[in-house]
Amino acid sequence: MSYNPKMYPVSWAIAAAIAYLSLFKPPSTGFEEIPYFDKIVHVCMYAGWSCCIWFEYALGRKGQFRLAPAIWKGCAWPIAFSGCMELLQEYATDYRSGDWADFAANICGTVLGAGIGYFVIHPYFISKHRQKNG
Repeated sequence: MSYNPKMYPVSWAIAAAIAYLSLFKPPSTGFEEIPYFDKIVHVCMYAGWSCCIWFEYALGRKGQFRLAPAIWKGCAWPIAFSGCMELLQEYATDYRSGDWADFAANICGTVLGAGIGYFVIHPYFISKHRQKNG
């Protein structure tokens, strides 16, 4: 199995954006007063990223969708990345802190995105491939 990072340009851009957002010093906004708003943001970021990975994987496979690589790329990679970001927030910055609840929200978002990938994106590309090839 060969890996070509050029197959995932949007996913890499999202990863870079998440890394930046995870490590920069955020300004004070009024959103801190909304209960669990930051957890909702974490779920949305990682669900969107996971969906994007599944989409780019399916787009590059041209109907030859294999579940194990999709799960590895669309689930394991974002979860591992999320853990690294939380550790970096805790140990590499003095203005951010790693949080188990954020990590759990990231995992929930990744699983949500993977569910969308498996139940929506995967069937769409399979049916599109079948229509194209008769």
